[in-house]
Amino acid sequence: MTAEATIKKARKPRASAKGGSASGGKKAVTTADTSAATTSRAPAGGRSSSGGKKAETAHRLRIKVRAYEHGILDKSVKQIIDTAARYNATVVGPVPLPIDIKKYTVNRAAFIDKDSREQFEMRIHKRMIDILNPAPKVIEALTNIDLPSGVSIDVKMM
Repeated sequence: MTAEATIKKARKPRASAKGGSASGGKKAVTTADTSAATTSRAPAGGRSSSGGKKAETAHRLRIKVRAYEHGILDKSVKQIIDTAARYNATVVGPVPLPIDIKKYTVNRAAFIDKDSREQFEMRIHKRMIDILNPAPKVIEALTNIDLPSGVSIDVKMM
């Protein structure tokens, strides 16, 4: 028996198209349907029922790293992750963020030849790293880290 035949066999017959059922043509909800709907839904407030207070107090250190060159950026991200891993911190990432491309169009000649132009672009590569529940030693080690020039870092505590 195929999967389609099993599905068709398990379905209940539908009410007539004119709504001849007693409930005015609307589908009646059984207790099995409501129990399945309540178990698959997350609890209200976005917290789990087992650790409600722990989910509220979970801290996150969000680090956004930017650079013009992707090679230098990847090396500095690896250095940040190695520093966090040295203190047994939980690291999520690096997550590559969309590249910002700034394009500039310039006339080649100063006075004539408006049709002749040059186009330049700057690409800003970005990565995001999350460190979950960072210890004070991890934060201190990340503030003392030495990264190459051309790499900018934004650190937020969430």
